[in-house]
Amino acid sequence: MRTIDDLDVSGKRVFVRADLNVPLDGERIADDGRIRAALPTITKLRERGARVIVAAHLGRPKGAPDPKFSLRPVAARLGELLGTEVAFATDTAGESARATAGALTDGQVALLENVRFEPGETSKDDTERGELADRFAGLADLYVGDAFGAVHRKHASVYDLPDKLPHAVGGLVLTEVEVLKKLTGDPQRPYAVVLGGSKVSDKLGVIDNLLGTADRLLIGGGMVFTFLKAKGYEVGSSLLESDQLDTVRGYLERAEREGVEIVLPVDVVAAEKFAADAPHDDVDVDAIPADRMGLDIGPKSRLLFAEKLADTKTVFWNGPMGVFEMEPYAGGTRALAKALIDSDAFTVVGGGDSAAAVRVLGFDETAFGHISTGGGASLEYLEGKDLPGIDALAE
Repeated sequence: MRTIDDLDVSGKRVFVRADLNVPLDGERIADDGRIRAALPTITKLRERGARVIVAAHLGRPKGAPDPKFSLRPVAARLGELLGTEVAFATDTAGESARATAGALTDGQVALLENVRFEPGETSKDDTERGELADRFAGLADLYVGDAFGAVHRKHASVYDLPDKLPHAVGGLVLTEVEVLKKLTGDPQRPYAVVLGGSKVSDKLGVIDNLLGTADRLLIGGGMVFTFLKAKGYEVGSSLLESDQLDTVRGYLERAEREGVEIVLPVDVVAAEKFAADAPHDDVDVDAIPADRMGLDIGPKSRLLFAEKLADTKTVFWNGPMGVFEMEPYAGGTRALAKALIDSDAFTVVGGGDSAAAVRVLGFDETAFGHISTGGGASLEYLEGKDLPGIDALAE
């Protein structure tokens, strides 16, 4: 893949597909981590005299403008972080986008409105996506793909557009791929993977693939209750995917055959209901009351997980250990993050809620080996899947 160092960008309009899909609380940006991650590539292009046209998505609008998914607050924050005004186009590839892109001078930056306001962005029809990509191409001279969080999507601005303009990979995507190659090529061992989050079904492919590469799998979050149920435990009213029980039993049997250690919690924080103020207690996994739900791993499990990570050389973590947004159920995720920092391992935080938890819980991001900007993309890479956005940049 060509990098931006291989492009002559001075005086050129450069279309940068970035990942600015940040969580919003009204118009307030709750976590600007992805905006900050996009800064190095944008800054490098500005310093080399490019006229930078940034495109991104936010949320899941239905292929039409929706004020609650507008990127206008993101434009303001991007400008603050860059220390310069960022022009904002009120449409994606229409009259405002053309006028805004055309008015840029060397070193200036513009942000287009949410690309998912266009139905062609996410269309499964190649022709419809191609028509939108043609409109995008009319705005710029060059393309830079730097949206790692979207490279697993076959979308117009990620997959189709690079074929229509001279293109290169951005620094963020390049770094992400280099890090993930360390996990899939020849990782230093012991190699542990920590998986959390709500659903086993979201991680079936990665679990299947990791049973052939990882030395240990530590399972927490809501998905753990399907594992516990598969082992015969009562899980009360905890999150449970009954249709995945046979699959999980198969994973447990395969792990035993192949010598992969699967580490499950030995206790959980069980609450009467899904609420921060609900009565809750620490209970062993063989004593979860039928009328309670597990919302975090318990204190004994936190110590167990830390012990299982202490001697590792490589760790990949995707998914919180509990409902970390509620303080009574944040202890497991907090303890896990600290265990990773305390270990001597090369630690990779797999984006999404895991990266958000690191920031929300107040940890120093530099204490981890790498914090990914793309949870879904990271998981699909570890599954061994081809990523359309990477393939498009490699051509």
